[in-house]
Amino acid sequence: MRIPKKLTPMSLALTASICLLVFGEQKARAKSDLVVETTFPNGSGEVIEIDQVSRRIRIEPTAHDARGWACWWYIRVIGIEPGEVITLEVGPEPWATPIQAAFSVDNRTWHQTASGTSVGRTISYQQAINAPIAWFAWGPPFTDADAVELVRQATQVCPDADAFTLCETRGGRSVPALRFQPQGAMPSSAIWVQARQHAWEAGSSWVCKGFVEWLVSDDPRAERMRSTTSVTVVPIMDVDNVAIGAGGKNQVPHDHNRDWSDQPHWRSVDGAMQELRRFDNAGQLDLFIDLHNPGASTTRPFYYVSPRELMTELRQRNVDRFLAASRIEMTGPLPFVGETRESGPEYDEGWKQISKNWVTLNTRDHVVSATLETAWNTPDSTIAGYQTVGKQLGLAIERYLQLDPRQPLPQETKPGQRNR
Repeated sequence: MRIPKKLTPMSLALTASICLLVFGEQKARAKSDLVVETTFPNGSGEVIEIDQVSRRIRIEPTAHDARGWACWWYIRVIGIEPGEVITLEVGPEPWATPIQAAFSVDNRTWHQTASGTSVGRTISYQQAINAPIAWFAWGPPFTDADAVELVRQATQVCPDADAFTLCETRGGRSVPALRFQPQGAMPSSAIWVQARQHAWEAGSSWVCKGFVEWLVSDDPRAERMRSTTSVTVVPIMDVDNVAIGAGGKNQVPHDHNRDWSDQPHWRSVDGAMQELRRFDNAGQLDLFIDLHNPGASTTRPFYYVSPRELMTELRQRNVDRFLAASRIEMTGPLPFVGETRESGPEYDEGWKQISKNWVTLNTRDHVVSATLETAWNTPDSTIAGYQTVGKQLGLAIERYLQLDPRQPLPQETKPGQRNR
């Protein structure tokens, strides 16, 4: 560029404009290419296209052969110009396309994106990122390392808590678990809470964490429950699929929640069944809760319960008591308003191998078993929202146990007879 020897105001302005244009073009050309990575625990995402000019990334969940639904995705994006807007397109609907995805700039603190825009069977998210690296995911991830850390923290702060390994998986991974036992006393009651039989349902593990954090707290009601009750918690049942970022639902030969049979295929299911039988044989087992996330259109938590015709009158009474306690305590932001669904033969041909149904069919007739489905596709389906559900579940359990589940039903009074 030739600069005049004598600069007039007009030539100065022209020169400045040309320089800004040239430097701006150089800066645009210097912008780093966006790169998508998934080679980390729980990572998933197949890159379909990256448009470096429009800063648009298009992905699908990684398909893992025989590992169940391809719906979980979790990617790291590098090469971001801090402050720029990244466009992320994901499909196919409905399982892989939440209205709001999750993003983080440190892989620890997670936020929801703005609501996406549906385009055919995909959804497009646009999010300004003020960092050179960002992570995007279907929802806030909860990995096997998070489960290990939850167990470690609980045992560190609560003398009633002990860590144990439920089993070693077929993939050679440990399944971390927690057991709370009253100090110096035989527990009169035992409950079992587990999450993540379907690996993609990450929100269920956050609910589980909320439950554990309430249970180890100094809330008098949590302390009271710990003083009388053995509580077993398994934050992730399908550790192998969580580790590789697979969905797990309907995997081969069947998923964990269709494996509760005389010959379980999955070792975590086998281990859970053995422990539940032990508690039931000792006359301690009172409650079994399996934590899940439901379909995309669900906006509030609900419970799956066993078919009523499978239940004795005592079990039906106890289920109704537990549901009433849940309705009192689980007030939101994701409230339980009383909705239940039954999972019997019309729901699934393998209904007897569903965990809560196995518990109903194989334990004493006062034991309550239920599946809590916490909505994942709402503005409140965040870490804080999920953990609040977990805390409120703990309060509901404590309230329910205040009434003795083993208390027999009152005898019917015959005509002419007086109550005694």
